[in-house]
Amino acid sequence: MKYAQLRRYTINKGQMDSWLECFKEEIDILEHIGIKVESYWINEEKTQFIWIRSFGSSKESIAELETKFYGTNWWKTNVDRVRSHIAHREFEVIFS
Repeated sequence: MKYAQLRRYTINKGQMDSWLECFKEEIDILEHIGIKVESYWINEEKTQFIWIRSFGSSKESIAELETKFYGTNWWKTNVDRVRSHIAHREFEVIFS
């Protein structure tokens, strides 16, 4: 079994292009520590960013890998920039 998160972000109006630039930087960091970005989409109105990221084969791997990510220099340097794009976020754990 593989654990993943389905995440939905509402991006502030007019900031989707800037968000995508920021997100593409983040992908490399996530994958380096073991969080795989499976796929991502943008809704037609360009207001919602939807993505799936996967972890390991245990639910505990989610917390472990997120702790690693939130401890990276990239996150500490860019947390305010990342959050400034997001009006609302929600996620749920899924598995396959």
